[in-house]
Amino acid sequence: MEKREKFGSRLGFVLISAGCAIGLGNVWRFPFITGKYGGGAFVLLYLVFLIMMGLPIVVMEFAVGRASQKSVAKSFDVLEPKGSKWHIYRYFAMAGNFLLMMFYTTIGGWMLAYFVKMLQGKFVAKSSKEIEGIFAELTSNRNEMIVWMVVISVVALIICSGGLQKGVEKITVIMMTSLLVLIILLVIRALTLPNAAEGLKFYLVPDFKKMMEAGLSNAIFDAMGQAFFTLSVGIGALSIFGSYLGPERSLTGEAISVTLLDTFVAVMAGLIIFPACFAFGVNPGQGPGLVFVTLPNVFREMPGGRLWGALFFLFMTFAALSTIVAVFQNIIQFARDLWGWSLKKSLLVNGALLIILGFPCILGMTDWSSFTILGKGIMDIEDFLVSNNLLPLGSVIYLMFCVTKYGWGWQGFIKEANTGEGRKFPDHKFVRLYLTFILPLIVLFIFVQGYLGMIKA
Repeated sequence: MEKREKFGSRLGFVLISAGCAIGLGNVWRFPFITGKYGGGAFVLLYLVFLIMMGLPIVVMEFAVGRASQKSVAKSFDVLEPKGSKWHIYRYFAMAGNFLLMMFYTTIGGWMLAYFVKMLQGKFVAKSSKEIEGIFAELTSNRNEMIVWMVVISVVALIICSGGLQKGVEKITVIMMTSLLVLIILLVIRALTLPNAAEGLKFYLVPDFKKMMEAGLSNAIFDAMGQAFFTLSVGIGALSIFGSYLGPERSLTGEAISVTLLDTFVAVMAGLIIFPACFAFGVNPGQGPGLVFVTLPNVFREMPGGRLWGALFFLFMTFAALSTIVAVFQNIIQFARDLWGWSLKKSLLVNGALLIILGFPCILGMTDWSSFTILGKGIMDIEDFLVSNNLLPLGSVIYLMFCVTKYGWGWQGFIKEANTGEGRKFPDHKFVRLYLTFILPLIVLFIFVQGYLGMIKA
């Protein structure tokens, strides 16, 4: 039996887990909804839900991984009571990992493409209409998108081929450290732009009146959704890194470090976007348009914009790639745990599969663009299945597994979570009642609201 690899350092574990959580939603969704719901007022609401909802499930995923020393392929088998069927969930968890990568590698490819285009000066002296055209051209060019998707996938597979310590940990630590340095540089640049103070005011000063105008119930739902989805909980993507951990540190402190880092990047992204948009009178829109249309317009106006734009898209590429590497590692380890495959075999088979499965998303924007289900194209369907189905339902599975006697049980979870030095998970009657009865209902509420939102749309 091959000995399971361990992390070389605590920093490696925290940065890789945070890298998995830090993704494109931090940059193109968080700042926009923060502005929409009254700036700092929404940030406060978001932080409350992050602690109430996201954090406990992160601790649970880490605990299940560390106690079993397996990926989601075998973690439930090791810990579940004899005769129970929790292990069936592994197939849904793995489907979630594959589905996530089926569209995420395409968007990661866009980031890489824009980094190169910025370096080449493709946005210099272009009008707003022409900049919009560059994005439209990229997303309608099947072959170009395939090239970038394959490039970013192959880079991630090469990193994973080095194994845990020499590949994933070593490169992710460099990548995440670079990401944090880049974001600080970009924030300093944005804050020194003319009129930046107006953007800061819009973003950070709490405006409860604006929150009420936008609808308090909408703000609560969006804060809950963002807090929940930003951490990538529910599909075993964090559990895998728990399985590489030793018993030296308790898990609550580690989960707090990961959550803080994820939140730091989201908040800092707003400190780049809003001052820059206000400085040049550009509307900070939502989603892909913000990153691929709004910000290139901002960089075009900015002195040295070609350099700052390239650095921004390098930061975005690292944010995307860190998630891709983490999820690829989970998929590769899944096959190794379940079928005893070698690293090389798992890498080659799953690597080929991941690249092939990335094609429908690209074709859905080009050759198959007429194919829709309930008005959604292929990318939106894949995103909906992961974000609105597998993440919330998977989180309920982890929750129930850790708190009920029908699963691993509260005592098993608490013992594992609190093994080692550091902050302990509260072993309190009220906390247990909240996690057993209230939190699952909140998560299911988000699940149902996702469907209601789709029907209304």
